Amino acid sequence: MNAVVKPRYQQLKEMIIERISAGELKPLDRVPSENELVESMKVSRMTANRALRELNDEGYVERIAGRGTFVADLRARSHALEVHNIADEIAQRGHVHSSRVVRASKQKARGELARALHIEQGSDVFHLLLVHFENNVPVQVEDRHVLAAFAPDCLQQDFSKITPSAYLTGISPLAEAEQIVRARNPNAAVRKQLQMDEDEPCLEILRRTWSLDRPVTLARLQHAGSRYELSGKYTPNTRTNIGSSDVVELEKLKQ
Repeated sequence: MNAVVKPRYQQLKEMIIERISAGELKPLDRVPSENELVESMKVSRMTANRALRELNDEGYVERIAGRGTFVADLRARSHALEVHNIADEIAQRGHVHSSRVVRASKQKARGELARALHIEQGSDVFHLLLVHFENNVPVQVEDRHVLAAFAPDCLQQDFSKITPSAYLTGISPLAEAEQIVRARNPNAAVRKQLQMDEDEPCLEILRRTWSLDRPVTLARLQHAGSRYELSGKYTPNTRTNIGSSDVVELEKLKQ
């Protein structure tokens, strides 16, 4: 029986994922552009575009208008914090929370995602993509990966009625959280989902949460810079691996 030949765009995706998994392409490294893929791999521009677009949608890379495509930075920094349910935060302000589910799917963890969750390459994870609204105004894009073994019935939930945060803490209390907070230029999809101005930056929180001594979720939370600020009380957690609970090392923003 003849072997099934994978589509060229899928072959391109797997080639780039393999380079990321092998460490040849590291977080924030530039990925070959459409033009470079067309020339080096002898594929059509449509094929190269689809491969990069799907890699972006799946969280392996980030496409930044005018700059190029870069390996997604999924490395968490150690800093304990309290994790709040966005629906509760909005309710505390006396406003109404709602959400729209853009994607809820099962996929295989690869590259930095697998390493961030301390799982084998190809392990099952669930991918959730939601837009959260406050009084019908979009305030957050939640792009979250959940360890399937931790929450096997995840895709059976109606996340337009319950937030992923509320669902996950209902399964098991979250023991630790690590995060990076930074200003970023969002991609076109996020800019559209948050109804942002063309030159408006977003506030991005990259958060990894732990339960039962293992990481179980990795979330990228993006907010319109003009409509969101981060504040709160942070309590050091003695179980975290921070070298000093009094010092928070901030990542230098990449230009």
